[in-house]
Amino acid sequence: MIRSMAVLAILTFVAACDDAVVSTAPTSTGPLPAAQVVPDELRNRSQTARAFGTVVTRVEPIAERECRARTTGLNCDFRILVDDRPNQPPNAFQTLDENQRPLLVFTLALLDEARNADEMAFVMGHEAAHHIRGHIGRQKQNAALGAVIFGGLVSVTGGDVSAVESAQQIGARVGARSYSKDFELEADALGTMITARAGYNPVKGAEFFNRIPDPGDRFLGTHPPNAQRLETVRRTAAGL
Repeated sequence: MIRSMAVLAILTFVAACDDAVVSTAPTSTGPLPAAQVVPDELRNRSQTARAFGTVVTRVEPIAERECRARTTGLNCDFRILVDDRPNQPPNAFQTLDENQRPLLVFTLALLDEARNADEMAFVMGHEAAHHIRGHIGRQKQNAALGAVIFGGLVSVTGGDVSAVESAQQIGARVGARSYSKDFELEADALGTMITARAGYNPVKGAEFFNRIPDPGDRFLGTHPPNAQRLETVRRTAAGL
């Protein structure tokens, strides 16, 4: 279960860290007592939380504005959450809660690996764009269509119930992946616009593509090549 910090919680965390910081002015009485020394990890986490809180307050209103301008009847009240479970890999994703409110979820590892606020902003804009473009709903439709097609093919060739069910499962997976690369590029383009309109540099923000493994151009892969994604960001940014 995701234990989350919304903007208020993030800012509260920052304030708590600030309260722990003591004066480090030079003194002739020797080093500070151990209890007064702020560990580097805590100090870095405080800085990260502060930067992320600022990004949230700047990007979320822009994402909401773009959502309302581009859609009709869609819930555009984004909620930004941080998955603070230990040992989670760097990741960010968009999903919906039980009331269809859009959630943008970040792991602590991803925030720790971000080198600047531009990268945080770009990832946030990208995930918000998935919701605005309706990618969850479109992916479900593609999965359902794939299940029908694969199941139907096996059925008309004489497959039994078990074979049909297996074919439907395979078809759903294939269908869900069919346009996933296109979805990512769409989110990169709209995410670039959101990032720029929030006052961040999307090209600088997309530089993290240079640090992650390149998925290449695999058949039915879920993400396009990093070079293609960078080109999409640069081209979109140049046109703004």
